Amino acid sequence: MTTVRLWTDAEAEAAPRVKAVFDDIRATRRSDFINNFWRGLANQPAVLERTWASLKEIMAADGALDPLTKELIYIAVSVANGCSYCIHSHTAAARGKGMTEAQHGELLAVIGMANETNALVTTLQIPVDPEFQV
Repeated sequence: MTTVRLWTDAEAEAAPRVKAVFDDIRATRRSDFINNFWRGLANQPAVLERTWASLKEIMAADGALDPLTKELIYIAVSVANGCSYCIHSHTAAARGKGMTEAQHGELLAVIGMANETNALVTTLQIPVDPEFQV
């Protein structure tokens, strides 16, 4: 259960700062859907504005990484951080950007393998090879 109120569209319409962000989310994503993350952040308009601006700059802007790769990285970090909401929302976003079931399965295998080997290296306190320190 949420610990904050999730804003309705009617409430957002009555708050200019929130409305502006919600309108930009809709325009950027070309969708009328505003997910619960943004509806919860609406309780703090400054945090909503700042977070959307940062996310839009990193995830929506053209860059060296293609949009699907960005989503795959977001899923991996969300798994590492144990954020179920972000795992689900970014898996949906990755599917929308063309992720296949085979890619999803391989991504999960890589995440699992990285978790396993990270735990082994940490447990065994293996020193980093000088060749890897660039």
